[in-house]
Amino acid sequence: MMARKKSLAEQAAEYSALAMALPVSTFIGWLLGHLLDKAFGTTYLSIAGLLLGIVAGFVEFLRQVTRDSRNKDD
Repeated sequence: MMARKKSLAEQAAEYSALAMALPVSTFIGWLLGHLLDKAFGTTYLSIAGLLLGIVAGFVEFLRQVTRDSRNKDD
């Protein structure tokens, strides 16, 4: 089954959402780590949450790039 070609507006919407994925996931990871730091009286969980958020953002970025490259090959 052939996939239909996406319009320019659809592509722009996908990539603008992707552009927000990395900073939002980074912020959420840091925020959760910060809240856990306050709850447990530690100082390193915000850094761990920050790194986890960055990884989550890059994973989503790589998924989208892989999906787009696979669709162009069809």
